[in-house]
Amino acid sequence: MRAVLISTYELGRQPFGLASPAAWLRQRGHQVTCADLSRQPLPSGAVRDADLVAFYLPMHTATRLAMPVIDKARELNPRAVLAGYGLYAPMNEEHLRAHGIQFILGGEFEQALANLADGRPSPDSLDRLRFVTPDRAGLPPLPSYAALRDGGETKAVGYTEASRGCKHLCRHCPIVPVYNGVFRVVQREVVLADIRQQVAAGARHITFGDPDFFNGPAHAMALVEALDREHPALTYDVTIKVEHLLQHRSLLPVLRGTGCRLVTSAVESLDDRVLDLLDKGHTRQDFFEAVRLTREEGLTLSPTFIPFTPWTTWEGYRDLLRTLARLELVEQVSPIQLAIRLLIPAGSRLLELKEVREQIGPFDPEALSYRWAHADPALDRLAIALLSRIRRAEREGASRSQIFGAIWKLAHQDGAPPPDFHLAARASVPYLTEPWYC
Repeated sequence: MRAVLISTYELGRQPFGLASPAAWLRQRGHQVTCADLSRQPLPSGAVRDADLVAFYLPMHTATRLAMPVIDKARELNPRAVLAGYGLYAPMNEEHLRAHGIQFILGGEFEQALANLADGRPSPDSLDRLRFVTPDRAGLPPLPSYAALRDGGETKAVGYTEASRGCKHLCRHCPIVPVYNGVFRVVQREVVLADIRQQVAAGARHITFGDPDFFNGPAHAMALVEALDREHPALTYDVTIKVEHLLQHRSLLPVLRGTGCRLVTSAVESLDDRVLDLLDKGHTRQDFFEAVRLTREEGLTLSPTFIPFTPWTTWEGYRDLLRTLARLELVEQVSPIQLAIRLLIPAGSRLLELKEVREQIGPFDPEALSYRWAHADPALDRLAIALLSRIRRAEREGASRSQIFGAIWKLAHQDGAPPPDFHLAARASVPYLTEPWYC
């Protein structure tokens, strides 16, 4: 069978979600073309000749971008079998089928995709898989993707996954409707083999895309210790929940000692009521403790936020800005994180909350989310203005501190000056050059 696997966007990373199933299909003798449309044009000829065209849908942005491409694929090849796979496929099943997608695969999708290519479709499953080393042949080279800026150096970044799913049930998280608390690991030898081939292709830093690297701390520690033995000069970054940073604080020196340079953590809010509504599992004070712990260990914490929710207040937003300044985190927070608005996709656990159901409008199939408006229209206008200002400033090459100053000004129309705060030298704060996280 001739198969085309398509990714539209994966945060500036070379897509694991193409390379992994490509290996499964090629092992079974299928001819596979991988297309990352964030870096290359749609391979129209391959689509015309394909028996199977499968779209990787790991996130909201990728799914929205995929909709017109699905329509184009149907136009180019009406006889091809169309499939959607990844977290956002089952969440948007109705709308994907309206665009012609015939098979919906979420969660552990490799086996199901391989079965589909073999002509014997099987139900979607979260069964444990015996993974194979991803096959990255045909994907754009690593230097064409996001890089790590670290101490004045620019490093090519590889990307892999050591685990999938999550043990936690945060209400706003898109993982929950698919995995519902299930957590799966990718075998250590497979992860190391994938990293090994990316190092050979020029990677000097690895991003682990696990939803939470400490869901399985023993698996994670064995992996990074083996990685450090084999590639002592290689650095890496991970994503870890605030509560796990506190719970497994004894492991932070191991992260630092094995080359971890950056820890992303989905803080979401500094308002304890909002954190409770989101079922995040941590408090405002826990975040302060996580900042202290990571700073003491020499790890750069990169917090992410959802500052605009139906429960956001002017004082709450201004408190967020003041706190980031006071904690000297301005250079560690991507500016776009200060303009993100709560997304309520189909199947979200947020819909369990009566106050959410009472505030939202109907599902918008174009936006792939429920529409909601803040009780104070001025806060909605602020979110829109911030997004526009941040995008423009980033295009102009403004620094994070300069953009923070612009954000402060928009949020303090009374002219209140920002507090005095010390900014770490930009070159001393490692960061990935892809600014989006959604």
